[in-house]
Amino acid sequence: MQVHTLDKATIINELQFGNGINHAVHEGRRADFALILSMFSDDVRDNTPVEKIEEIDATEQALRQRFQLQPPQALRSDQSSYEVSAQQATLFHDSGLPSAKLSHYLKPEVLAYLPEDTHNLPEEVYHNLSGHQRRKLGETEPKQLMPADLYNQLVAAQRSFQISAQA
Repeated sequence: MQVHTLDKATIINELQFGNGINHAVHEGRRADFALILSMFSDDVRDNTPVEKIEEIDATEQALRQRFQLQPPQALRSDQSSYEVSAQQATLFHDSGLPSAKLSHYLKPEVLAYLPEDTHNLPEEVYHNLSGHQRRKLGETEPKQLMPADLYNQLVAAQRSFQISAQA
């Protein structure tokens, strides 16, 4: 048998040899047994049946869409949450508690009504900040560092001001 035909044989387990390995063990032919074992694949994925597992999209958004659920209850208020709250209060006064509960289950109120535009700080803390600190909270871009040649720029600006003042 040629080497190339042995490479192409792709012998994976003893079922492909039939009774050859069994006869080698019972008759004590160690060389044949060692040769047969050396021809087996050493890749465990060849010996173990592997099934392809399809990954199921189980994100919260996909599950809500699949079961046709409402969006989750918001944690923090925004401008639209005040309208929902006013509508539920009106339903409570007009029709009672069961109507307000039904409205809440269909479109839940937010859990907390926090002040807006305070950069996630409590209102009393935000109003206790100085104007500079509030401005820094509102900045979206990082502050530019002072240029390395600031002194030279200041001197040049002073000289140009002196020249323009004398002229």
